[in-house]
Amino acid sequence: MAKTSRILSARRRVLRIGIDFDNTIACYDRVWRKVAMEGKLVSGDFVGGKAEIRAAVRAAGDGETNWRRLQGRIYGKHMHEAQLMEGVDDFLNNCRRHGHCVFIVSHKTEYGHFDPERINLRRAAFEWMEGRGFFDGGGYAIDRGNVFFESTREEKLDRIRSLNLDHFIDDLAEVLENPGFPEGPERHRYAANWPRIMGRVFGDAV
Repeated sequence: MAKTSRILSARRRVLRIGIDFDNTIACYDRVWRKVAMEGKLVSGDFVGGKAEIRAAVRAAGDGETNWRRLQGRIYGKHMHEAQLMEGVDDFLNNCRRHGHCVFIVSHKTEYGHFDPERINLRRAAFEWMEGRGFFDGGGYAIDRGNVFFESTREEKLDRIRSLNLDHFIDDLAEVLENPGFPEGPERHRYAANWPRIMGRVFGDAV
């Protein structure tokens, strides 16, 4: 009954939908392995994605430092190599067609850890979105003012709370299950399946 009620609600009114950015909208699957190999953090025959690379790097010497340095390179210098997650295009286009308000809320510092080039990570992300029509009327038509990059996870949770959202989508369970996560939004764990998220948020109202 509750699920039916949510679907009917999606048909009747404008929804306020929050979405995480890294590894939810922006896909780095091809980039993680490439950059980790270039930095000799994993072997040339390494098999795995972000989670496996993270575990391997952090298990080695200076693991936490090397992991943060790798993140800074991925989200800065190599941001342009990221791709849209498969299925997010359909989701965002559906939001535009039905007039739903999309907010992007991400824990993203201004500069990467240990980055000697001091590349502005937030600017790199904005440029990536601009190049893919996120803010264009003929694209996803997201208001630039609806994009929030927060310096800490706590600030991200505060931002989510302040936006009075109906739904929030994130790839990290530690965000959605955090005791500080607000009670209002319905939580959706993104796990490489945007069609499933579409069904949970909109039902057949697409």
